[in-house]
Amino acid sequence: MADTEHFVRDDVRAFLDMLEAMGGQGVEEVGAEEGRTQMKTLGALAEAPARDLAVVKDLTCPGPAGEIPLRFYDAKETREAGPCVVFIHGGGFVIGDVEVYNSLCTEIAYRLDLPVVSVEYRLAPEHPFPAAPDDCEAAARWIASSPKELGREISGLVITGDSAGGNLTIVTTNQLVNDPADVPVIVQAPIYPVASDVSQHSSLKHFAEGFLLTAASMAWFTDQYGGDASDPRHTPMVGDCSNTPPTVVCTAGLDPLRDSGREYAAHLIQQGTEVVYLEFPGIIHGFTTLRKAMPSGQKDLDAFLDAVELMVERYK
Repeated sequence: MADTEHFVRDDVRAFLDMLEAMGGQGVEEVGAEEGRTQMKTLGALAEAPARDLAVVKDLTCPGPAGEIPLRFYDAKETREAGPCVVFIHGGGFVIGDVEVYNSLCTEIAYRLDLPVVSVEYRLAPEHPFPAAPDDCEAAARWIASSPKELGREISGLVITGDSAGGNLTIVTTNQLVNDPADVPVIVQAPIYPVASDVSQHSSLKHFAEGFLLTAASMAWFTDQYGGDASDPRHTPMVGDCSNTPPTVVCTAGLDPLRDSGREYAAHLIQQGTEVVYLEFPGIIHGFTTLRKAMPSGQKDLDAFLDAVELMVERYK
């Protein structure tokens, strides 16, 4: 795809050129185990350093298939009752883990001045759909109950996550709207989410190759995850989204998934949900965890977190 057809920021172009020079194969060619290693390697190379926080500790909570690992972050040792962020990582339901997203979670905890709990849900293909949404829902319900392990009185949930985690953000929020937890979801904030069938979107065609996430990788992730696209816990826009809490959605302008986020935000607006929609031009999928390689992405993350903070302040 010629550069003249799409605006690409200078630091994004430099990063894409570096990836091209490094070569390497797509996750659909190397498989899940190697794909997980590649994501860790890329994160170590390209992500900004973690912030120092007062609390970073690993916990577990009960899940449908055993204990679910969690990581708990807070900029303060103690705090008054208030919201807690539930963070659900990306990686196509197959790769990605709490460690890859450690720096981003420290940033969210620092910027929002809220506790953050990152969920290590089970991954496909070893654990296909619905293992991931089952784990995320169980973890969110546990966090909502102000468990003694957190040492925090939780008054509401802010659910966020990126890519596959953006999908799981929406699915988990919908589950907790349909069958409320001990406290409500006050804000959901999916980051470049998969909300609808991406195979029909023009963004998948425009950015099929050369922009980190490829159409071939997306198809492979979808296949590994399994499940039925007509199930709202798989493809949330096929379900009822009419009672969705205030929402912040962001997308990247050069992302094959861009149109899914656009479509979801528009759908919520039409249904009367309060929505902030942010589309960041000239940057690629994954920018929130590649901020050392693409420093301009930090300003985009700041804008996203500013919008989340605005929503939280109004509804907490």
